[in-house]
Amino acid sequence: MLTTTTTKVLEPGDLHAALAVLDRDPVANAFVAARVKVAGLDPWRLGGEMWGWYAGGRLESLCYAGANLVPIGAGPEAVRAFADRARRSGRRCSSIVGPAPATAELWNLLEPHWGPAREVRAHQPLMVTRAMPTSVTPDPLVRRVRKDEMETIMPACVAMFTEEVGVSPLAGDGGLLYQARVAELVGSGRSFARVENGRVVFKAEIGAATDLACQIQGVWVAPEHRGKGLSVTGMAAVLGYALREVAPVVSLYVNDYNTAARSAYRRVGFEEVGAFMSVLF
Repeated sequence: MLTTTTTKVLEPGDLHAALAVLDRDPVANAFVAARVKVAGLDPWRLGGEMWGWYAGGRLESLCYAGANLVPIGAGPEAVRAFADRARRSGRRCSSIVGPAPATAELWNLLEPHWGPAREVRAHQPLMVTRAMPTSVTPDPLVRRVRKDEMETIMPACVAMFTEEVGVSPLAGDGGLLYQARVAELVGSGRSFARVENGRVVFKAEIGAATDLACQIQGVWVAPEHRGKGLSVTGMAAVLGYALREVAPVVSLYVNDYNTAARSAYRRVGFEEVGAFMSVLF
């Protein structure tokens, strides 16, 4: 039996094998799976390379290397192989993010070469639900953002990103890439908001989406409206759209120190099933 291991950059012909790895955990892998199912494995369309780790001639683990470095189904030996390739390639990503155990080990190996990080979020609970809550009435004023409302939604998106990541998405290219991503979500009908007097008071998006699972992201409540329960009823509304129209399983991940958000998500029916980790540069 072959016991040799190797890594390589995957090519379009490796798509079926890569999807098989991604589908082993459709919830944890939703972000990368959504990109691959739309773009395939061509680096130009995918926005980065997909590295594969083989054991005995079989593709066992993946690592997406684009704007984010994301280990997928990676045990200790695969993590070491991906860290070696990443070290030799040099840092091109703005973050490392993925399931906490593999990401922690990947960062442990890369920190002497890539460190220091701007911030390390070592424990971000991964939360999942498959059903609407029975004790929460969805906010009827939360609706899809229309394509002609980009000027309305963008300030809220920028505020959310800046609060969450610690830097403005308008830095560097003036926000062109970020605005394009927001426009993509609006155009695909996956951006939702409650708008009062022309201002967004609650918003969220269904970011990564496959037919197996989807991920809610970018949850934000205007500061002057916090503490009123809008995050609970608003999330229930977005969850309804997600379950009816996108996928049977809905997930999100949240910073462990954000106790208010974790409480709100639990009220909507989300349960913690694991943890992610993020290293921000």
